[in-house]
Parts: sequence; C-alpha cells; structure tokens
Amino acid sequence: MGMSDVLRKIKQTEREASKQLANAQEEASKIMADARKKSSELVSNAADESVSNTQATLDSARAEADKEAKKVQKKGLKEVNSIEENASKNLDKAVKSILDTMTSQ
Repeated sequence: MGMSDVLRKIKQTEREASKQLANAQEEASKIMADARKKSSELVSNAADESVSNTQATLDSARAEADKEAKKVQKKGLKEVNSIEENASKNLDKAVKSILDTMTSQ
C-alpha cells in the first residue's frame, strides 16, 4: 500500500467519521426534541390533573356545604313553625287578657 492509498484511506475514514458524527448529532437533536415534547406533555397533563382534582374538591365542598345548609334550613323551619304554633295557641289568651284589662278599667 502506497502513500497515496494511505492518504485516501485516511480521508475516507475521516468522511465516514464526519457522517457518523453528523448522524449522532441529528439523533441527539431528535432525542432532545422528543424529551422536550414528553416533558411538556407531562407538565400539561399534571396541570390538567391538578385542575381536575381542584374542581373535584370544590364540588365536594359545595355539596357538603349545601347539605349542611339544608340541615340548618330544616331546623330553622321547625323552629319557625313551633313559634308560629305557640303564638297561634296563645293568641286567644292574649286577646282575652287585653280585653279583660281594658274592660276592667
């Protein structure tokens, strides 16, 4: 093998090495792009899940608050009905007492 053959072989090897380097850089770029895309998707999915969880928590809290409000409303209505019933029972006595007081004077 002569000197020119060795130089040609070296140049060919350098070209092949350059191609391999370019291919490796291209592959590295693709891997990085895929990793960025997956990372972005993970962040987006996590944000969506967080919003869903927050909404579920809010819905649950609203339902519980509504349930408690209905209990308070029901209790208040019972108390109002009781007061109205007692007032109705005592109305005749009150009217009679007022009339007795006015007529005795």
